Amino acid sequence: MCGIIGYTGHRPAIPAIVEGLRRLEYRGYDSAGVAYEEPQGLKVIRAEGKLGALDQKIAGLDTASSVCGVGHTRWATHGLPVERNAHPHMDGDGKFALVHNGIIENYAELKAELVAEGHVFLSETDTEVLVHVIAKGVELTGDVRRGISWALSRVDGAYAFALLSREHPGKIWASRKASPLLMGIGTGENFLASDIPAFLPYTREVVFLDNGELVEIDAASWQVFDSLTLEPKVKEVKHISWDVQAAQKDGFKHFMLKEIFEQPKVIRDCLTGRIQKGRVVLPELDALNVPQRLTVVACGTSYHAGLWAKYLLESWARIPVQVEIASEFRYRDSVFLPGDLVLTISQSGETADTLAAIRIAREAGVPILGLCNVVGSSIARESDAVVYTQAGPEISVASTKAMCSQMVLLLLMTLSWGVRKGVLQGEILERCLHDLPLLPDQLEAELPTIREKAKTLSQEYADARSFFFLGRGQNFPLALEGALKLKEISYIHAEGYAAGEMKHGPIALIDQHFPTFAMALGDELLQKVASNLQEVQARGGRIIALVNPGASPAVENPWVLSDAWGPLKSFLVLPAVQLFAYEMAVYLGKDVDQPRNLAKSVTVE
Repeated sequence: MCGIIGYTGHRPAIPAIVEGLRRLEYRGYDSAGVAYEEPQGLKVIRAEGKLGALDQKIAGLDTASSVCGVGHTRWATHGLPVERNAHPHMDGDGKFALVHNGIIENYAELKAELVAEGHVFLSETDTEVLVHVIAKGVELTGDVRRGISWALSRVDGAYAFALLSREHPGKIWASRKASPLLMGIGTGENFLASDIPAFLPYTREVVFLDNGELVEIDAASWQVFDSLTLEPKVKEVKHISWDVQAAQKDGFKHFMLKEIFEQPKVIRDCLTGRIQKGRVVLPELDALNVPQRLTVVACGTSYHAGLWAKYLLESWARIPVQVEIASEFRYRDSVFLPGDLVLTISQSGETADTLAAIRIAREAGVPILGLCNVVGSSIARESDAVVYTQAGPEISVASTKAMCSQMVLLLLMTLSWGVRKGVLQGEILERCLHDLPLLPDQLEAELPTIREKAKTLSQEYADARSFFFLGRGQNFPLALEGALKLKEISYIHAEGYAAGEMKHGPIALIDQHFPTFAMALGDELLQKVASNLQEVQARGGRIIALVNPGASPAVENPWVLSDAWGPLKSFLVLPAVQLFAYEMAVYLGKDVDQPRNLAKSVTVE
C-alpha cells in the first residue's frame, strides 16, 4: 500500500505522475515506480527508496510523447522493500501494468494455481499475482472490462488498483474495495488517485468511488460500473475547495486527528485475512512454540500496548508475562529460562533500545517475535518471526493508530496461543471473534461524539497544570497512555496511576486545581474505582470519568461511551484519551503534529 496516481490526457504523463507522487509523500513509502505507454508497448521504471532515486532513473529518457500512465509509492506489506517488489507489476506477456494498494488475502492459493499453469513470477508481492489473474481473465473473456470483473470475482481481500493495457492506448481501468480510490475530472484529461492531493493543482472536480465499483477512463470520458455485474452506475462530481495541505490531511486540521479517525480502518485492516471460519489465522506464529514465559520489550506507547496485553495473555492463554521498558531491559542482567520467548513491539521497527534488547535475547539463545508496522525494518529483519500491524504510515509524532493496531494483533496472538494450549474457553473465543469485526462500525459511529465531548472538556480543564489518569486492570495501561499523550502534545504534566495506588502517596496532591481523569467502565472493577473517586471528591478534586451507560459512579463529569464486550471496551477508551489530549493541545495553541523536543522514530539511546 500507499500512493496511487493515474493520468490520461493531453500533457506529458510522467512529469504529472511524478509530481502527484511527490504530493503523496506525506503518506510514507519505501519504493516508487511508474508505468507509461511508448510506441513499443508499456514501459515500467521502478526504484527502491525515495522519489529522488526514481527521478534519476527517469532522467534522460524520452517520455515527452507519453500522455497516459500510472505511478505508485509503496509501503511494503508483501515482500521486502526492494526494487523487484516495487510497483508497477506486469503480467508475463507484458500486456498489462498494474499499481495496487491493499492486501489480496488469497494470493498464495491463486499464485499456486497460476504457477501450475506455467506463469512465472518475479516478485514476492500479491500485486503481481493480481495482474496475472486479470491477464488470465482478459484472455478467457476477450475483453478487459469483463476480464477484470472475472478476476475480481476470484479475489478475496482489499484492493484499489489502476491498470494499463498495451492494446488499449490512452485508457486506464481501476477498481476499489476497502481501500481508497477516486477520480479527478479535468478538461481533456482525467486522473485516478488514492488521495486528492495527487491531482489538486490540475482539477478540483472529484468523483469518489465506492466499494465494488470499476471505472474506465480516457482523456475525454469516464464511466463507472458495478465491478461484478458491469451494470453502469451514475456518479456525482463534487467540487473540492481544500488547499493541498488540507487535502493531504483529508480535510482534518492535523495528521494526529486524521490518524485517530483512521482507527476503524486500522482495525479492519488488522483483521483482514486473520479471522477465517471461526478461528484466528496467524501463520507467522507457526514456526514458534507457544511460550512458557513471555517477556515483552518496548518503549513509550508500544510499552503501554504490551502492558495492556499482559492481562489478556495471563488470563486467556495462561502465559506468565513480564513487560519491560527496553532501555531498562538492555542494561539489566536478565535471567532467561527454557521455553522463554521475547516479544518486541515497535511502530517503526527501528527503535534503538528495542533493537539492543533483541540482540541481548539472541545472544542468550532466546527466540524473538517482532511486532511492528514497517516491512523490512531492522526489528523485522532481526527477529525469528514477525507480525506486521499493517496500520499504514503514521505521520504525527504522537502515536495513536499504531497502538490501536498493536492491541488488535496482541489480542489475536492471545487467542491463537490460548487455542494452541487448549486453555481458552470456547465461549470467549466465539464471542471475541463475533464482536471484533463489528468493532470498526461501532467506533466509526462513536468517534464524532467522542471528539465533541473531548472538545468541551478540554476547554473546561485547560487551566490545569497537572492531571491524574487513573485506571484498574486493563484500564491502567490506558491511563498511562492518556497521561503520556497529554504530556506529549499539550505540555501539561500528567501521571498515570493504578487507581488502588493513589492512597499510597499521590493522594496528597489532590486539590481543586489538580483534576483526575478516571477510567470507570462497567466492568468487575467498577466498584473499586468508584471508591477511589469518592476519595478524590472528598478532597475537593475535580473528576472526568469515562463510563458506560447505566454503570456510572456519581461524579462531576461523566463521559459516557457506548459499551462493548470485555476487553473491546479499550478500543473506545483509547481514542477518548487521545482526543482529550488533542483538543487540549489545540485549545492551548500547541504544535500538535510536531511537539517540541520529540522525534517520530527514536533511533538513539
